[in-house]
Amino acid sequence: MSERVPFWKMQGAGNDFVVLDGRTRALALDPATIRRLADRRLGIGCDQVILLRPASGADVQMRIFNPDGSEAGACGNATRCVAELLHGQSGGGDFVIETIAGRLPSWRGMDGQISVDMGAPRLGWDEVPLAGPADTLHLPLAAGPLSDPAALSMGNPHATFFVDDLDAIPIATLGPVLEHDPIFPQRANIGVARILPDGAIRLRVWERGAGLTLACGSGACAALVNAARRGLAGRSARLLLDGGQLRIEWRADGHVVMTGPATLSFTGEVSL
Repeated sequence: MSERVPFWKMQGAGNDFVVLDGRTRALALDPATIRRLADRRLGIGCDQVILLRPASGADVQMRIFNPDGSEAGACGNATRCVAELLHGQSGGGDFVIETIAGRLPSWRGMDGQISVDMGAPRLGWDEVPLAGPADTLHLPLAAGPLSDPAALSMGNPHATFFVDDLDAIPIATLGPVLEHDPIFPQRANIGVARILPDGAIRLRVWERGAGLTLACGSGACAALVNAARRGLAGRSARLLLDGGQLRIEWRADGHVVMTGPATLSFTGEVSL
């Protein structure tokens, strides 16, 4: 009989995760196992599978796997969920979570919301990365009614399109086309944003390797930074996503801080 492994099912603004604890024992996750865990009919179901591992110089290492089995470099909502998990296990405190994209400090506010310092956006074409030199503020990229996105990396590649009517954009159709455009050698997350009259930003994101999700934390960071770079928004705004709200601030020191909810949905055991 195969070994049963505990898991936590968590969500942040509707972006949901299966979190596995590999801090005290090694867990081997191959792409087929990840796809099975993430399958909403045949497995537990999630937008990403999160594996916790021991870290040196941080409280925990977090690896992020998409439903197609590929590995992601950053996931803001998952980082907040892991911080909430650590907070519950330790009874409080601030935590540093190590990812491929770097070490991310996190803390819990008096209102119960979790904040994460996502680091500074990477704005160079070779940092996104793009296939060749290009102006990351105005990419020569279009599909259907979408054109002229801004691009950056928040530990993973993002392109943000700004539109007047978000509901008119067939993101589920255009997202996979743009994700795989040759301009993105590592594929990209595709955000479509509308600036609202009160300064808030309405956002939907087609996530690389995951598809259309209810929320994307790194995509929300990218949308705010790209909007500020274009003069469409200030350096702080509410981001309205299909699954909830996030507060994003692009601080004077260049770092982007994301604040929002993180919730434990349920726990269980699964055979890997």
